[in-house]
Parts: sequence; C-alpha cells; structure tokens
Amino acid sequence: MLTEQGCRQRRQMLWSRIPEEIEWLLVGDPRHVQYLCNFRVNPISFSADQRALLLLTRAGRTLLLSDNFTKRSASAPAFVDEDICVPWYTHRKSVTGRDQALTQAIAEARPFWGGRVGLIEPEGLSEMMAAMVAEDAAWQFSEDDDANPTTLGDVLRSLRRSKHPDEVELLQRCMQAGAAGHQRALEMIAPGVTEFDVYLAVQQAAQQAAGMPCIVYGDFRATHSHLPKAGGLPTSYQLREGDLFILDYSVILHGYRSDFTNTISVGPPSAQATEQFQACLQALQAAESQLRAGVACRSLWQTASQVLESRGYGPLAHHAGHGLGMEHPEPPILVSESTDTLVAGDVITLEPGCYIEGCGGIRLEHNYLITETGAQRLSQHRLTLN
Repeated sequence: MLTEQGCRQRRQMLWSRIPEEIEWLLVGDPRHVQYLCNFRVNPISFSADQRALLLLTRAGRTLLLSDNFTKRSASAPAFVDEDICVPWYTHRKSVTGRDQALTQAIAEARPFWGGRVGLIEPEGLSEMMAAMVAEDAAWQFSEDDDANPTTLGDVLRSLRRSKHPDEVELLQRCMQAGAAGHQRALEMIAPGVTEFDVYLAVQQAAQQAAGMPCIVYGDFRATHSHLPKAGGLPTSYQLREGDLFILDYSVILHGYRSDFTNTISVGPPSAQATEQFQACLQALQAAESQLRAGVACRSLWQTASQVLESRGYGPLAHHAGHGLGMEHPEPPILVSESTDTLVAGDVITLEPGCYIEGCGGIRLEHNYLITETGAQRLSQHRLTLN
C-alpha cells in the first residue's frame, strides 16, 4: 500500500501546480483517488469497478465521498481527514444506482466547497455529478495561456511520471511476485503441458509470493514455426518439443503493476532460437546502457532496433518499452515516433522482441527506475531459454 507521507507529498505537489484562485479540487478517477489518499476498492470484491470521490481543499482538508459498500471494500485504509459515507445497501431497503449515492455525498459535502472556486476532474465524474458543482467549478484551466488548456486529470497524469519511494516499493513487490511465477514456469514447461497449466502454476506461485489474492494477466502463449507471434490469455494448446513459450505478464498489487518477459524453450533450444535469443538480449542491453534522465525515447527504440537489424532480424516490430505504474502502458512510450523524454523517477520497461517464420517468437523484458545519471534495474527474473 501507499504511505500516508507519500500521499501528503503528492497532494502538496498537486497544489503547487494549481492556480491560486482555485480553492478546492474534486477527484474522481479511482487511480488518482488512490494516488492521493490510498483509497482503492479491492478488485476481487463485490464492489469491484465501483469508486469513491476525493475532495481536497487548499487549506489542507481531505474528504472521501463514497457509499457504504464501496467503503467496506477498500483494500487499505484511506489517509483522509473526514469522510461522507452514504448508506446504499442496508439489508432493509431496495437499492438505487451507485452514482445516486455519490451524488448524495456530493450534496452533503457542499459546505466544504459551496461559493468557492474549484476544479473538477472531468474524466472521473459523471455528467450528473459534474452538474451538481457546475456553479462553482471549472473543467479545465491553462498553466500557460488559453491556447493550452489543461485538465486536473492531465496534471495528475504528469505528476505520476516521477514515482515516489512508496510507489517504487510497491512496484518492486509486484516484480518479486512476478519473478516467482517466472521461476515456476521454467521448472514446469515441458512437452505435453498446456498453456493453461502454465498459467495456473504461474498465477499460484505469484500469489503465494505476494502473500495475497491479486490479479495476474498477460501473454501466456506458445509460438512455433507456423505461429511466430501469439499473445493473450492461455489456451488448451499442449506444448510441443521446439516450441517457444512467451511468458509476458503482470502482477497487480494495490493498483500498481509489474510487467516483464522471458521466453522459454520447450525442450532443448534450437541453434536458430539461441541466435534469436542472443539478438534480443543484445538489443535490451544496448538500450539499457543508454538509460538516464533526458534521453529521448525514440533513440532507445532506434538503438534496440538497430541491434536486431544488424543481426538480420529488424527492424523492431513493436515498442521497445513503456512506462509502468497504475496503467498499462503509461508514459513514456519507447517507439519510433515518440516525443517522450525520460525523466528522473520514471519506471519503465525495455522489451525488444523478434518473431521469425519457421522458428517462433522471442521477447525479453526488464523493468528500470530512471535516475539523473542512469537507471536501477528493478526486476530480477532470469532471462534464459531453459
């Protein structure tokens, strides 16, 4: 979970980006509510996909707005001063829509913001909720001039680029759980095992390492001479000698996620698969050597792609990596036409791959924390064919 200190720091950073005339903020995107106060609905609960709202005042008060079932489904305590929790399901009366409970909470919160100028997060509020505060709220503002409008959601997404220590710690926990799954896959992949068997084993190992129920998703697919590229959830396909199993998956803990890959040979790898693996590994290492704040993301893609081309496999057919955090993917994006530049605090992946008719697909991936002078590799799983 996030820490109270980290949440307070993020709220202070947010206010430093908000024009002085704005006296309150209403945040609705569940990721941003969590980012600022640690409140998150457990996705493995009966309130999955529901949300709460967060009201912040420039004076420093924080108010959580929710219904009673949403609040009780929180995966961790919220670091707020007060909350308004509207009874939604009471075991006595019929229920209304959950958004109606939130609009009632907004109405009860009016003394905290009424008559003062505020800013709402347009992506996180329904039209009905926005209408309730429209008299005192703005949808967007401009940090520079009227030609460059910026929403509250835009500001929060830009702040999320530079990860705080509590966020990095969470991401490392995700990666440790992911590494346990990768190790289990290396132990069990063999001819006759199905893709779904691998998925179940990886999921169990990852959740056991995490010490809690969590979401595991990604690519659990075998490739081979007739299917050089495959992705998505596992099937009942039984692995065969010579297949290359791409294990590219994420573990989500408290809303944060890892994302890293290894490719595992079913049986002894062929000479061609070994050559392909070495090309991808060299591409990853070449890009890794350039990681530091200020580097253009398109140059990292070019570096990885040039290695593959020099080995006869290029150009790189997809991104060379992307940002990690609460979404998948999130900025920065490492592609040929990217306008992004690495900043200190970015947590990113590098994931070169190549997919060859007659052999199969190889993709490798590690995760890194970007610093002013370089990068710290956060993921510790083994990159190996067997």
